[in-house]
Amino acid sequence: MSRGALAQVAFWLLPLAFYAAFPGYLVLGSQILIAALFALSLDLILGYAGIVSLGHAAFFGIGAYTAGMLSVHAGWTEPLSGLLAAALVAALAGFATSFLVVRGNDLTRLMVTLGIGMLLYEAANKAAFATGGADGLSMVSAKLLGIWSFDLRGRSAFLYSYAVLLAVFVLARRLVRSPFGASLRGIRENAVRMPALGAPVRWRLVGIYTIGAAIAGLAGALLAQTTQFVGLDTLAFTRSAEVLIMLVLGGTGRLYGGLVGAAAFLLVQDYLAGIDPVYWQFWLGLLLVALVLFARGGIAGAWDAAQRSLRPRAK
Repeated sequence: MSRGALAQVAFWLLPLAFYAAFPGYLVLGSQILIAALFALSLDLILGYAGIVSLGHAAFFGIGAYTAGMLSVHAGWTEPLSGLLAAALVAALAGFATSFLVVRGNDLTRLMVTLGIGMLLYEAANKAAFATGGADGLSMVSAKLLGIWSFDLRGRSAFLYSYAVLLAVFVLARRLVRSPFGASLRGIRENAVRMPALGAPVRWRLVGIYTIGAAIAGLAGALLAQTTQFVGLDTLAFTRSAEVLIMLVLGGTGRLYGGLVGAAAFLLVQDYLAGIDPVYWQFWLGLLLVALVLFARGGIAGAWDAAQRSLRPRAK
């Protein structure tokens, strides 16, 4: 087995080691895994296709509310089928809005995605009869596979989130390594020349935007099922901003970057909030500025640069 393969195996064993070593922090661990899945969805559309977005939480919230409303209003509490339903609804929303997003330039996309997110937030707030409005929805999730219940310790939630993240990551890696993924990178680098190679630029962007929306919906439904609550914060602009920060922190266009960035952001946030509950955002902002200035490509980019610098010495 190559060194890179060993590093990947070690990376995916880390959550299991966390599960065994820190049983009192499994709730935080499941939040990190869900955030990593959300960041992965944004990486597909931003890091690989170059579609900038300030409203990606729209699909996260759609997934969360789909799972919550199915549970509360339809009595549909089975987790796995609810997860797939949330991904399907989010994918349909992504497909419907993709035609507004992919046709413009970066500034237009920023404004359109931000506007879509704000519209959905206010719609959910007004439709209190279905969404619970500002009070949110308290939902119930049945036992996972009829065996494991979602307890307060977060054990089932952690393993459930880990399994979903791993499965989606494997599929996403196959996607970005396929000819479809190669065409996305070509579009990101030069969308004008790609039609000359026979690549339908618009439909490629529509496709990846829909896939990214579906994965974001999965992340939202996971959060709803594991916490058994859905609130307006799932659609808030702050959630879109945070996932963008996580992705930039970890490194865009790398798949692992979003995962690393989500873990780093939430762990640092938890630590700083514990030692300085009032001014923790100042220190977090200072850390982010330092990383952007001195670690080009985020944490994953800095790691790759360190490995390249060590290779000549090894010879």
